[in-house]
Amino acid sequence: MRCAQVVGKVTLSLCHPTLTGRRYVLAAPLGLTDLMERKDGGNAEIVVLDELGAAPGSLIALSDGMEAANPFRPEDKPIDAYAAAILDDVHVDPAAVPDVN
Repeated sequence: MRCAQVVGKVTLSLCHPTLTGRRYVLAAPLGLTDLMERKDGGNAEIVVLDELGAAPGSLIALSDGMEAANPFRPEDKPIDAYAAAILDDVHVDPAAVPDVN
């Protein structure tokens, strides 16, 4: 699971039949340094299936890869990332984190 910041929404003109009517957002994954310094993600954005209603600027926890499709089992869905939670705040204790420099 990773943290990401929603930067926009995605509109599809065509999608896989099992994903019709779903909502998608564009999110920038956040690294540990981004979270500690409260910076926006500068990483490449990814398309995330969002059933929670995350708005631009929201922090989300996302699952990607094989885990992204698990909430839909036993039905298979061709997705790469899934918004698992909307985060109100993230606190990183610098004393508990190894040196990231």
